[in-house]
Amino acid sequence: MEANGGDTNRVMGPGPHPELSGIALNLLRNKRSIDVDLKSPDGAAVVRALIPTCDVVVSTMRPQALTKLGLDYESVRELRPDVVYCQAQGFPLASERASEPAYDDIIQAASGVSDVMERIYGEPGLIPTIFADKVCGLVMAEAITAALFHHARTGEGQHIEVPMLQAMSAFMLAEHGSGAIAEPPTPAEGQVASGYPRILSQERRPHRTKDGWIHLFPYLPKHYVDLFTEAGVEGAADDPRYVDQRATLANSDSLYRDIRALCPSRTTEEWLDYCRTAGIPATRVATIQDLVDELPLEHHPAVGSYRVTPHLANFSLTPPTVRRPAPLIGEHTEEVLDEVSASPRAPQPATRQE
Repeated sequence: MEANGGDTNRVMGPGPHPELSGIALNLLRNKRSIDVDLKSPDGAAVVRALIPTCDVVVSTMRPQALTKLGLDYESVRELRPDVVYCQAQGFPLASERASEPAYDDIIQAASGVSDVMERIYGEPGLIPTIFADKVCGLVMAEAITAALFHHARTGEGQHIEVPMLQAMSAFMLAEHGSGAIAEPPTPAEGQVASGYPRILSQERRPHRTKDGWIHLFPYLPKHYVDLFTEAGVEGAADDPRYVDQRATLANSDSLYRDIRALCPSRTTEEWLDYCRTAGIPATRVATIQDLVDELPLEHHPAVGSYRVTPHLANFSLTPPTVRRPAPLIGEHTEEVLDEVSASPRAPQPATRQE
């Protein structure tokens, strides 16, 4: 459901059509678009006609807007008592910030992402991807799936709230809560209690090889023994820095530096060949263009060929496919409203949104 002008992802970056950015070609695939002005009486009637036909209703509006439009959970439940209603907004409904606007940048700054970036780079920063938006989208999908499973067993719908700050805080604190989780806190010697030291090491980064870049990551003590022995490092088998897993974590900085010093002695492919043989995790550093070049092509009736980004999971019985290309704004308005009008569960909409 889109307002006049369409969803914002339609204009995020360049694309082959005024209504279809490269982003939208994939984010909107397998979806239908209807053009509805929620603030108009006719638009409100259309939404009220659609709701009884929906197993799930999802909203990312702020709570006061939902209430004003009559699309809050209680109002929607009157139209579909067993609805699974997923409401996502920046901050918890029970908090003082519930009505504040929030986007990815705001939530990254509020959830500790900028703090850990400061510990590495010296000043607060943001991860250069819409990190919080995507994490919270995955949380919503997981929560809706769980609620639908409950519905299948009991027939009951429910209200799901996914506050972005809460979801991202849980995501960040999984490892970065670290020694701060205990009360009183239990910091490692010479460090603050919060933060996972290995992840926050300034030495944790890809390494230059003779002809490119590799990320080589010995994870087990045995990996370090094998790697440094292969490289001819004297005493590699007896180095106390990787006598056990705790030691490797405590000595991450110096171990990363030593690996970086070794890597220029061989080509990327030579290191990869050795690591495959030794079972050491390693990969060539891929560019975004490398990833794009590997994508399969699909045909869109309005724009021609485009590349299809990967699905997040593979299913053996129901493999995902592109059933519908990304729609233009309101492309399916008439089609959907015809279906709604024919549904015995749905009230007749007052007028159609043209």
